[in-house]
Amino acid sequence: MQMIKLSIFLVLFSLFTPLQAIDYTEEIEVKKFMQSMQSRYGFKKDTLQKWFSKVRKKSHVRRKRRRTCYIGRCRSTGSWDRYSFQHLKRSREGGYFMHKFHDTLTKAYKKYGIPPEYISAIIGIESEYGVRRGDYFVFDRLVHLSFDKEDRRAKFYRKQLKALLRLSVREDINPKKIRGSSSGAIGLAQFIPSTYKAFAVDFNKDGKKQMNNVVDAIGSIAYYLKRHHWQRGGDVAVRVRYEGSRFDELPTGYTHTYYRKNLENIEPRDEFNYRGKVSLIKLDRGGYDELWYGGKNFYVITRYNHSSYYAMSVHQLAQKIKKSYEKRYGKF
Repeated sequence: MQMIKLSIFLVLFSLFTPLQAIDYTEEIEVKKFMQSMQSRYGFKKDTLQKWFSKVRKKSHVRRKRRRTCYIGRCRSTGSWDRYSFQHLKRSREGGYFMHKFHDTLTKAYKKYGIPPEYISAIIGIESEYGVRRGDYFVFDRLVHLSFDKEDRRAKFYRKQLKALLRLSVREDINPKKIRGSSSGAIGLAQFIPSTYKAFAVDFNKDGKKQMNNVVDAIGSIAYYLKRHHWQRGGDVAVRVRYEGSRFDELPTGYTHTYYRKNLENIEPRDEFNYRGKVSLIKLDRGGYDELWYGGKNFYVITRYNHSSYYAMSVHQLAQKIKKSYEKRYGKF
């Protein structure tokens, strides 16, 4: 009986005690960092000592592994098939999200010119409409990335750590409780801390900029895209026809742009009223390449995440969300 009680106690103890912690306060670079935070930004020494003396050894929050494609399907598919399987989900949830936050999305469109389906798509991809806000304790993760080894990325992550601590003071948040991505991105919009101050907006006018607040997240995404020169009413992308099944004639990707008149034998499959230079976006479908024109607004989406596949997934999910919304609720 005593052994059973002891076993129960040990299980409960393991559940409610903090994860194994590491003391970073004796590290030379950490000392310099803490001194800088004290002298430049007024952080209290005791507070910094408390945070940096108990850094979780494992900053990852265990979650059920996510399936990237169906069993037996991965080997025969292209990179876009696998990527899109992961990201082009939840259009029905996206339609409901547009319905639920109709007024906020309308306000964002009127103020910044960003269509509601694109804001909804980004929130869907980044956080599954708030269900998944991060698998890491951001403070601990950034400490590890900043100080565990000296490499070219350490300076970047120290900048994020500094921004996170300053953000926590401005918004009155305990930095040890913030969860986010493996690179420190936080909230429904998954802003990295250094962009938070520049692009997060207090869209609900409560005096705080909170990325875990849906209204603020909607306004902040719209503001971010506007600041990167989104063209109100402009087309984003359209699939095109070309000769053959694989496209290798010209460099592809959003960094290469062309005048459409110089792209012989490449024609849009649907209406595309964009008149500026276009990029050619190639999607590997396994047995063939799917080719698209990308306009200025496509490039703007890549400022959120520097990946053609990411921007295309936002565009395609946005179109699916719009159709889902219109089917259930009518025109927005």
